[in-house]
Amino acid sequence: MASTKDQLDVHVVVSLTGAALSAVVENAKRLAGRDERGGYRVDTADMVGAMISRFLEKYDFEGFVKDPVNYQG
Repeated sequence: MASTKDQLDVHVVVSLTGAALSAVVENAKRLAGRDERGGYRVDTADMVGAMISRFLEKYDFEGFVKDPVNYQG
């Protein structure tokens, strides 16, 4: 795992399915639990970003982008 000093945040538009987004929202709410007023205090946009970042690290995005073949089509 790269240290956070070696990483930077890049804000991009990402296409994902409604089912994937729903799963992130559902799991984020479940993990956060309800507050005293019955609502959820979780930033699901941040959670989507965190999940995508974990996925990219787990499946070696850095290695993927270093291979010029992956830039075709």
